[in-house]
Amino acid sequence: MNVKTALILLVLALATIFALVCVLLTRGRAPSTCQYQPLEQEDTDDGQSLVFADLTPEEMVQVVRYLQGNLGVQLVDASRAKPSDNCIASVDLQVPAKAEVLRFLDGGGARPPREALAVLYFGNQPDPNVTEYVVGPLPMPTYHWDVTMQKYRGKVPYHRRPVTGKEYMDINALIQQELRKAPRFLATCCESDGTDLAILTTAPRGFKSGDRATWFVLFHSVAGTGYYLLPVGLEVLVEHRDLRVSHWQLRQVFYNGRYFASMGVLEEAFVASLLEVVRIPKPQAEAVLGSMRPQRPPSSPGPLQYEPQGPRYSIRGNRVTFQGWSIAFGMNPNSGPRLFDIRYRGERIVYELSLQEALALYGSNCPGGMLTRYLDGSFGIGRFAYELVRGLDCPYTATYVDRHYLAESEAPKTNQNSLCIFEHDAALPLRRHFSDSQSLYYGGLRKNTLVIRAISTLINYDYIWDFMFHGSGAVEVRVHATGYISSSFLHGQGTDYGNRVGPHTLGTMHLHHIHYKVDLDVDGQLNSLETQDMAYKIMKEPWSMQNTIERLYLRRKRLEREDEAAFLLNTPMPRYLSFASPNPNKWGHPRSYRIQINSFAGEHLPASSPMERSISWGRYQLAVTRRKEEEPTSTSIYNQNDPWTPTVAFADFINNETITNEDLVAWISVGFLHVPHAEDVPNTVTVGNGVGFFLRPYNYFNEDPSVDSPDSIYFSSEQDAGACGANPLACLPPAAACAPHLPPFRYGGFLNLSLALPPGGL
Repeated sequence: MNVKTALILLVLALATIFALVCVLLTRGRAPSTCQYQPLEQEDTDDGQSLVFADLTPEEMVQVVRYLQGNLGVQLVDASRAKPSDNCIASVDLQVPAKAEVLRFLDGGGARPPREALAVLYFGNQPDPNVTEYVVGPLPMPTYHWDVTMQKYRGKVPYHRRPVTGKEYMDINALIQQELRKAPRFLATCCESDGTDLAILTTAPRGFKSGDRATWFVLFHSVAGTGYYLLPVGLEVLVEHRDLRVSHWQLRQVFYNGRYFASMGVLEEAFVASLLEVVRIPKPQAEAVLGSMRPQRPPSSPGPLQYEPQGPRYSIRGNRVTFQGWSIAFGMNPNSGPRLFDIRYRGERIVYELSLQEALALYGSNCPGGMLTRYLDGSFGIGRFAYELVRGLDCPYTATYVDRHYLAESEAPKTNQNSLCIFEHDAALPLRRHFSDSQSLYYGGLRKNTLVIRAISTLINYDYIWDFMFHGSGAVEVRVHATGYISSSFLHGQGTDYGNRVGPHTLGTMHLHHIHYKVDLDVDGQLNSLETQDMAYKIMKEPWSMQNTIERLYLRRKRLEREDEAAFLLNTPMPRYLSFASPNPNKWGHPRSYRIQINSFAGEHLPASSPMERSISWGRYQLAVTRRKEEEPTSTSIYNQNDPWTPTVAFADFINNETITNEDLVAWISVGFLHVPHAEDVPNTVTVGNGVGFFLRPYNYFNEDPSVDSPDSIYFSSEQDAGACGANPLACLPPAAACAPHLPPFRYGGFLNLSLALPPGGL
């Protein structure tokens, strides 16, 4: 062996020893930290999307100051206002007219003045009423005008106003006063003096316009768990229409299938042994029905989604951009999430995509359950979108955004981190193909989606609102229901209305109907509605004429009028229905976006119901109308407390106008029938309880636009699939070997809440 060979062997030996030492030293060490940079949000946006931005707390404060100094009446803070007082109920953004906005966005016109919409309750007037004012310009208002007559073609009567927290507190005081009239009954039935019972509101509040009488359902309440599964069988009817709180009365009492004129009469029946009492011991925290406390110790952490090099989306003010998508986002305190100016590759697809209403309609053999038709917008879908829990409600590394609102107070409130934005790896190919003939190759694309999410907790139910943006140019809208079911006391033939889920608890059947507004602008504002579906035609074989075949063909139709485009709930509708532009794509077909609905809604309220017109949007799974500035929403917060004379009746929007080459709006209803069962305890799970719709490009492009995605994968049999240059997936192991730099877990969602909650609830 010569010296040169010996040196080579020595170098190799030293290199081997060094490598082994490195392996031994690094074994068991924590992975290195990724170069993860959390997304920094811009505080202001000088761009065009500001025209849709929610009001800032500073703007709300200025509106309140202006109203206090310029209306000429005394205003009481709504948090302590009596029905006989004047107060500011809410302040929100007044979205400018679409024509003004488009002149600004597309035509180089002036920016529309920024304005607020203020809702005031005038109880201290000869003619008490609800009045809406437009106030502007912001940030320093100098004018206001009454828009109530213009919006609603009449005044809004005072009895239609939503119930405030202060009104609930006064009702609670009355109920507690009345419960003290039946001490022996309460001690026997419920081991209670009444002060520890939870009180749940129902709605509507009567049977005719002008009524304001509400059934309240009483439950056992145990700290740290939902009371909604613990009814005690007692329900009370409170009359609270009079503007003088001292004139309110408890009108009727229901217990275990029987009705009584008052708590005193109920107590007399109990003392005389004329009342069958079901003794329900006060539940203990460690064994209470519906407890969400963990029953097992924590296990090892599950899979974690993270971005190895930080977020690939960008947020500036109220606009988020991601791989060709651009969306302006916001939150209406009543109706919830709303998106504007949704563009893909610079072209506007949707001008407005907004939640309108969520209806929950119950059945029961108890009064509170049998009459309940909750219109959640009246309670505040956006207002009750609270802080999201990092790592559970949204991915740990999602971007969390604060939302501000002013309702029932003269000071703005903040629901911090109440909206999240993240890129989601669906663990599913968006598209793929493995070729095993002619040539051998693999091509595909991961299904990565931008998600904008908020979750509204409407007392017992939690609604998860998702807006998802796909690389194929599709928009997906989805809602999941979770949280607690609402229940009735089980008595008589209760199981005709649901399933027994506890010793004395009936899980009451109910419908969830959700309504959306979709103002599509497909390749411009002028669109038509086209349908396509399959059909068979029986014909002779062209090549022999001796046999017949059933030839499948495509049946096309253009719908000309609104009445044709109003598809009743649970009736057949064309499988393909599209908003079509007059302009063709490269292949000669109209550039279009298809509406595809995923729903299993229950039956709509019968047309004979005196309150059906107030929820007449629920008649239709889809209705397409001409867009009108005077028809901005399908419902009103005033419909809940006067559904018999609705302030807004959606059915009036459909009047058979032409819908060919017009600015059109799609109104979409989705929902499901829920018959609660044992597995809904403690909570309804999201699995199987999600509905929604897609807006999918249909000949809008000349090919799938995701072909341009930088995430595309392709390699052939002649390439080294493990080489980074040929396959980006091969580069993931080094990146995946690092750990993300995670922000610390914090949660402040309880900071602006009081334990003395009003007896409200859904």
